Formats: sequence, structure tokens, C-alpha cells
Amino acid sequence: MGLFKEIFCWWGGNTWGTRLAIWRQGRLVGEDELGNKYYEQKPGRTGPLGRPRRWVTYKNLSEASLVSPDWHGWLHYTHDTPPTKEDYRPRPWQKPHRPNMTGTREAWRPQGSILAAGQRPKATGDYKPWTPG
Repeated sequence: MGLFKEIFCWWGGNTWGTRLAIWRQGRLVGEDELGNKYYEQKPGRTGPLGRPRRWVTYKNLSEASLVSPDWHGWLHYTHDTPPTKEDYRPRPWQKPHRPNMTGTREAWRPQGSILAAGQRPKATGDYKPWTPG
């Protein structure tokens, strides 16, 4: 099924053209816990800004919020050391990365939303409707 998806499912982002470009000019830097793979241009090559290009190929859906903050920092040249080569331990108060849940059942729905359970809070009396005057 993987080869079939690469041939016909261009919207996933990982096509034969991507595979060819990676083979010609990329080197694998690492993989995250979601299965996304991160690449950098091979040594000796540079992008238009004078430094090697960096990119990600997503395991499933091509969605930018699937990139965790540590890999995002590496992709955008905030830091040069990829997370696979760091000895970073998250602080106890840090939560694990979650992608954007908008449009799913796990999306945040505030109190009063028509999709949330519960009752809408009553008006507090500080609202004055506009009247033409």
C-alpha cells in the first residue's frame, strides 16, 4: 500500500519526486516519536540563504502542527543541534506535544459553545444593545 500511496496520493507530500530529491541531495538527520523524518542538505550544498536546507517528510498527513517544538526549532534554524543529538530532559511541568486538534472530537470547546456539553452562562448585565439614535 505504501508504494501505491506514493504514486497516486500527492496530497500527502511524499511522492516519487520527493524521494528522488532526498536521494540526490538530502541526508537523514532524525525521526520523531510520530514517525516524521527530518532531513538536511548533504554537506557541500547550500540553499538560497547560504546554509543547508532542512525539511520534514510526514508519516501520514502533511500537517505542520505535527512537528514538535524541538524539531520546529531545528527546522527554522533557532538552534543547530537536532533533538536526536541533545541531552535534553523536559521539565516536570512541561506537557507532551499535541498537534492541533481543531476539527476533531478532541478540539477545545469553551463553555457556552453549541458543541460543548453544559449550559451557557447567563448574561451579567454589562451588555447594552446598540440602538440607532
